Order: sequence, then C-alpha cells, then structure tokens
Amino acid sequence: MGFNTSDDAGVYRLTDEIALVSTADFITPPVNDPFVYGQIAAANAISDVYAMGGRPITCLNLVAFPSGKLPPEVLHRIVAGAVDKITEAGAVLIGGHTIEDDEPKFGLAVNGIVHPDKFWTNAGARPGDVLVLTKPIGSGVIFNANIKNWVSEEALAECIAHLTALNRVACETMQRFDIHAVTDVTGFGLAGHSYEVARASGVLLTINMDRLPVMREALEMYRRGVNTGVNPHNRRMVADFLQMAGDWPTWQQEILYDPQTSGGLLAAVAPEEADALVDALRAAGLEHTCRIGEAMPLAEETMLLRIV
Repeated sequence: MGFNTSDDAGVYRLTDEIALVSTADFITPPVNDPFVYGQIAAANAISDVYAMGGRPITCLNLVAFPSGKLPPEVLHRIVAGAVDKITEAGAVLIGGHTIEDDEPKFGLAVNGIVHPDKFWTNAGARPGDVLVLTKPIGSGVIFNANIKNWVSEEALAECIAHLTALNRVACETMQRFDIHAVTDVTGFGLAGHSYEVARASGVLLTINMDRLPVMREALEMYRRGVNTGVNPHNRRMVADFLQMAGDWPTWQQEILYDPQTSGGLLAAVAPEEADALVDALRAAGLEHTCRIGEAMPLAEETMLLRIV
C-alpha cells in the first residue's frame, strides 16, 4: 500500500507473514502543558498504524524547537509525554532528530507490523456496510474557543482525555470483526476523511447528522461564531462531492469539517456485525462509539457523501 488512495500509512511486505507499516505525523501545540502536548502528538502519530490494523513497534522523534525562547526542560517534558504514550502502545522510542525553529513542532515517525494479508485500507468499503466512529468530534473548535476562555474546564478536560487516548483498544477490538475499510479522523475532519474512503472505495457514504458523537460544548462554540482556519479548506475539499439532504444551520454543518487531532477510527463493517461491534467497543471502554451511517452503491461520481 502506497500513497495512491491517500491512506493513513504505507505497508511494505517483508515476508509472507510480516509487513512493515510506516507513517509520520507532527503537530504544533494545541495545549500549553508540554507533557500533554507530547501525549497528544504521540497518540496522533501512532494512530495511523492502528488505522491500518497494525501494531506499533518503533518510533522516532520529529522535533522543531525554539531553544533560544524556551528552556530545555520544556522539550524534556514534551518527549516524556510522548514516551508515556509510546510505552502504553507497546512500542519503543529509538531516536529522532531536532531542528531549531521559531515555534515548537513535535511528532513521530512510526513503524509497525501487520500480516500482509490482514491489513486494513481506506479503499475496501462495500455497499451495505455500516459506518462506525469510535471517538467524538469537535476538538478543533474546542481548542480555538479555549483561546478566548469560552470553554469550561470540564469540556476542555474531556476533550484532552479523548485526544490522549490511544486507538489501540479500538484497533484490537475491531480485529475480531469483519472490517472492510478503516481510516482515522484527523486534520481533514469527518467529511474530508469520509470523502477519501468513498473515493477510494467507489461507494457513496451516507452520514446521519443526528447520530454524530460530538464533544461537549463544540456545537455551542460554533453557534457562538468560533471557527478554525482549517474548516474552510476542508469544506472546499468536499464541496463538489457532498450533498446536504437536511436543513441544518451553517454553524451546525461546521462540525463536519472540524479538524481533529488524534481522532477516532472510522470503520466500514459488514452490516450483520455492526451492532455487535458497537457493543464490543463500548464494553471495552469506548462509550462514545456510534453507528453514524452506511455505504451505498455509487450512482454518480460527483456525489460521494450525503448528509441526512
């Protein structure tokens, strides 16, 4: 698997039993706490391996740091937060590289392993499949609204808890089911990543707006006029391929384009296993897991997403 369908990671066959899953991701700080920043950045990068059905094994730090502006202790805490999540994932940190920059940037290059015949892609969704999402959306607007001090402490804490949670449990639980396609929902938002699945799979994805799991206060922030700089890009990305079949206010529609960091897994599962998958994921602690839509036959190439 290369980059031809904009998948979450590359997959390279090593033997008949082992394939290498390779990816990289880094982000600017969404929070002020350097340890939490490291946790979020690491969980975000490692998630790409889980989205392919793989098991992470090694990580390399990718660091840009303003050493003339911030003390080294800040960088130490960022790395400590990353190591916390790397260790939780069962992987190891084996090195990395640092450059000087005006703004901190941190992430990981991650290698994982998977059976060459059992990895997931974003290209396998079939008509009739049910779409299941494992984490709520809305972190982009929550962080932007927090800059204005509009978000409650409880809502911010819940948002951070979602972002620092690995997708390991989701991946391991889903491996027991008939999963046809997977991606993780990150910077392109739910609409953008769903579009990639629909385009790669050659299906129409129907998403039910009323079923979407949304972080506390995220819709309220959009209603109050908060937005992100990425939302307009994500909206333009899918504009020619998306149909709104309901009359939702513009501020509510924005949740579809909200850029996620360390978001959940979006899976297309065989319909006869959908309820059991949702029950299993919730029983494993992923209580916000929801059925959010379904895949349908593609009627025309210019409509890949339908919001109902």
